[in-house]
Amino acid sequence: MRARDFGLVCGTLPTGAGNAITDVPGVRVGHQTIRDGEVNTGVTAILPHDGNLFRSKVPAAVHVINGFGKSVGLVQVEELGSLETPILLTNTLSVADCAKTLIRQAIAANPDIGRTTSTVNPVVCECNDGVLNDIQAFAVSEADALAALHAADGGVVAEGAVGAGTGMVCFGFKGGIGTASRRLVIDGEDRHIGVLVLSNFGRSGDLMLPDGTRATPDKRPVLPVEETEKGSIIVIVATDLPADYRQLGRIAKRAGAGIARLGAFWGNGSGDIVLAFGTASRIDHDETRDSVPSAMLNEARIDRAFQAVAEATQEAILNSLCAADTFQGRERTVKQSLAAWLMARRG
Repeated sequence: MRARDFGLVCGTLPTGAGNAITDVPGVRVGHQTIRDGEVNTGVTAILPHDGNLFRSKVPAAVHVINGFGKSVGLVQVEELGSLETPILLTNTLSVADCAKTLIRQAIAANPDIGRTTSTVNPVVCECNDGVLNDIQAFAVSEADALAALHAADGGVVAEGAVGAGTGMVCFGFKGGIGTASRRLVIDGEDRHIGVLVLSNFGRSGDLMLPDGTRATPDKRPVLPVEETEKGSIIVIVATDLPADYRQLGRIAKRAGAGIARLGAFWGNGSGDIVLAFGTASRIDHDETRDSVPSAMLNEARIDRAFQAVAEATQEAILNSLCAADTFQGRERTVKQSLAAWLMARRG
């Protein structure tokens, strides 16, 4: 189930056809889910296009809301404003294996990497799923990362406890993968902003729904302010708007508004990172011209993109919570589904 099945609507802008990041043409998503006893984890892959990303890069930007994280590749994305591998999401201790997979895949397609051309910048982001997963088992392998990449398609995106979201917890409920999109009309054409989240953040009792209801799992009272806010959220933003990396950075910042609307305040122990990329233009690795043209959004119109990413982020998080069933993980720890909570409230 998704948030709209419970009448939870975020904002006023129209959604894309699938209300998912894959509404952005060319974007694909794949999951590899691992559930085996105490192990509850996985990998999620996001691909901006079907081609050779190293040779045909896309503009990208990073916004770090709170930097409590162990991601790979973000420094170069921020410096050069481009993305040259797919994005992999996983648990904190599996970043290295996922990065190695991206490197091997890039070299297989581009044998000149590290020889006669530059090395490659793999991008992997993570959240700590140790509450529900035996993270010390190092269960994610290179084969799992490869499986997520091979599973990627542009259809319906599985949400909830799948892929990297298998063992995640959000506001005390079962969290995980969620997605949403918004449709904008630019120069008479439909354009999209799509968001995919890996939700693993927020204190139990802090979740504020769009209808003004405060949702607390297991009917517990709101926790005292001494309770720490820990966890993480990774927000991936895709768009086919004509935006350069600076504008993508401005758009990425507004994802924080969507997170905050739900009651989060980005605590000291929370890693909150946004990575945005655009598909409307490409950056040719083998470019020979001294200067290249660039398309940009008129910044007098960019507020619509800001609103779209805030709304889509808020809804993607709620979708991650509604799609996840009540879940028993490591050491019999149980996390309730928000959908179950909402259905119980309906009576």
